[in-house]
Amino acid sequence: MPARGGEATHADATLYLHPQTLARLGTLELRAKMIVEGVMSGMHRSPYHGFSIEFAQHRAYAPGDDLRHLDWKVYGRSDKLYLKQYEQETNLDLMLLVDASGSMAFGTRSFASAAGTGVTTSPDGRVQWSKFDHATATAAAMSYMALRQGDRVGLNVFADKLVVGAERSGAQGQWRRIIDALSTHPVNQPTDFLRAIDQAMAKLTNRALFAIISDFYTDPAAIRTALARLRHRRHDAMLFQVVDEAEMTFGLDEVAPFEGFEGEGRLRIDPRSIRQAYIEAFTHHREEIEKTARGFGFDYQLVRTHDWLGPPLASFIASRNAVLKRRKRR
Repeated sequence: MPARGGEATHADATLYLHPQTLARLGTLELRAKMIVEGVMSGMHRSPYHGFSIEFAQHRAYAPGDDLRHLDWKVYGRSDKLYLKQYEQETNLDLMLLVDASGSMAFGTRSFASAAGTGVTTSPDGRVQWSKFDHATATAAAMSYMALRQGDRVGLNVFADKLVVGAERSGAQGQWRRIIDALSTHPVNQPTDFLRAIDQAMAKLTNRALFAIISDFYTDPAAIRTALARLRHRRHDAMLFQVVDEAEMTFGLDEVAPFEGFEGEGRLRIDPRSIRQAYIEAFTHHREEIEKTARGFGFDYQLVRTHDWLGPPLASFIASRNAVLKRRKRR
C-alpha cells in the first residue's frame, strides 16, 4: 500500500495527535477486562513494569522483548524462544485494527479544523478530513497510551485483507513505526471483516486486547461471526465506529449523482425523498453493531469525525476503567 503522496515518508505525528490531545490522554491507562496471558485480571497490580522475583509462567518471545529474560534451558530443549513471565509483569498486548477500505476515504470536515495544528491540507493535498484520517488519529492515540505505560502494541491496517502493519513491540521507536504504517491511504476495496480478523488472530499465540477502528459498513452477520471467533479465542475487544456527520444526518438537498467508494456504481438520487428511510436504516445498522459488540461483552464507542478526538476518547477509557474497578471489588 503506497504512502500518502505516493512515496514512503515519515509521517508528522502532529497531523494525528495535537499536543493537547496527548496531554489529555497520556495520563490514562488502558486495561483489559480479561486475564492477559493468564497472569493478570486486567488491572495493573504494580505501578512498576517489568519482572518481580516470583515466577508465574512462560510466554513466547516477540520482537522487542527484553532478551535478559529468555529461558535458555527451554531453548536448549525445544529450540524455541520463551521468556520467563513473573507475577508482577502486567504488560498488555494491544492489537490495533484500522479499516482502510474505500468507504473510509469519505469525509466532509475540513482538514484544517480537524487537525488543529495549523495544517490546512493532508500530505497528499486533500482539504477534507476523512474517516480514515480520524481512525488513524484514534489508533495513534491508543498506541501512545499503551506504549507510555509499557505495554506492547501491534498494528494491522486492513480492507479485504491485511495490507500493512507493525509487529507487536514495546521497544523504543515502536510509536514511530506505527505512525509510519498509518501513513497510508484507503484502497478501493470492500471490507472483508471476517478475513481480516482471522488473519490478525493467526499471528497471535497469546490473548490480547483488540481495538477495532472502522465504519463497520459491512454485513452485520460477518461482524457477528468475527467477534464470536475473538470471544472463542478469549480475546478482549473495543469497537470504535467512525462516522462522518453527513452520514448521520444526510443533510443534502439537491438532486445529484451518488457513487460508492467500493465499486457500487453511480445513482442519481433526490436526497429529500429518501432522507427519513436512510436515517432509519443507518440508525438500525449502527444499533445492531453496538448490540452485537456488547452481546459478546466487548466495548463499543461511536466516534464522530466532526468531534475533537481527545475528550470523547478520554471519557470512554475513563468510563471503561471505572467499570473494571467496580467489577474487581465484587
